[in-house]
Amino acid sequence: MPNLQLLNAVNEIAIAAGCEILDVYNAEEAIEVSTKQDNSPLTDADRRAHLLIVDRLSRLTPDIPLLSEESDAIDYDLRKSWQRYWLIDPLDGTKEFISRNGEFTVNIALIENGQSVAGVVHVPVTGISYFGGIGLKAWKQNSNQVGSEAQSITSRAMQENSGVRIVASRRHLGEQLHALVGKIEKHFGDMTLLSMGSSLKMCLLAEGSADIYPRLAPTSEWDTAAAHGILSAAGGEIVDLQFQPLRYNSKPELLNPYFIALADPLYPWQALLDK
Repeated sequence: MPNLQLLNAVNEIAIAAGCEILDVYNAEEAIEVSTKQDNSPLTDADRRAHLLIVDRLSRLTPDIPLLSEESDAIDYDLRKSWQRYWLIDPLDGTKEFISRNGEFTVNIALIENGQSVAGVVHVPVTGISYFGGIGLKAWKQNSNQVGSEAQSITSRAMQENSGVRIVASRRHLGEQLHALVGKIEKHFGDMTLLSMGSSLKMCLLAEGSADIYPRLAPTSEWDTAAAHGILSAAGGEIVDLQFQPLRYNSKPELLNPYFIALADPLYPWQALLDK
């Protein structure tokens, strides 16, 4: 299991990677974009953040293997033997980065036996970091404010008469999601729908600003792992559509199933959504 000293060190690495990203983001020239084999965009900021994180994590924990979105492919025959490894998305929300809307993050997760046990999500534009781990707590801190102390965060307990706050992806609103949102709205009546990019959606649940994030579109394991560790430490959970906790490194493909992130996993969401 992680300890606070390790978590703080990883947060410093994420902040440094965020500085590399901002060098590209704040440049006057247009952001150069290439296309990877899966048709997703790639920028110099992705590459620079990847190289910094891999270098510093390798020196911090030389005995723990790493898997980054920008790594060369690692065969599952090797990966499946990993009991503990770092799972990294150097720049989550590349499309948001390209459009310069600020909604992108640096994601670093520690996976143990298929579970995300710790995570750091850093937001370069605001300087805010979310971090937490199983057996510890979850925190939020602004690195742009000198002397800023980390504030403990917890997810919100669901109450019938308090309304519901749903988070959705800015770019993935389809009929299936609209139907699910309709069920939730019908039950609670009072509903607020927030849309944004990257893993910030799950961080809103962790800090008590939202209640549920249904994701009914493709994602990869590095998209969710860091925020999953933080949300779990804050009292929430991410489950698949059978309401089983999301697992990592359990199959050759690195795609997640459709999932639902919950601030309050003790609330009877499954009974509500199965109606």
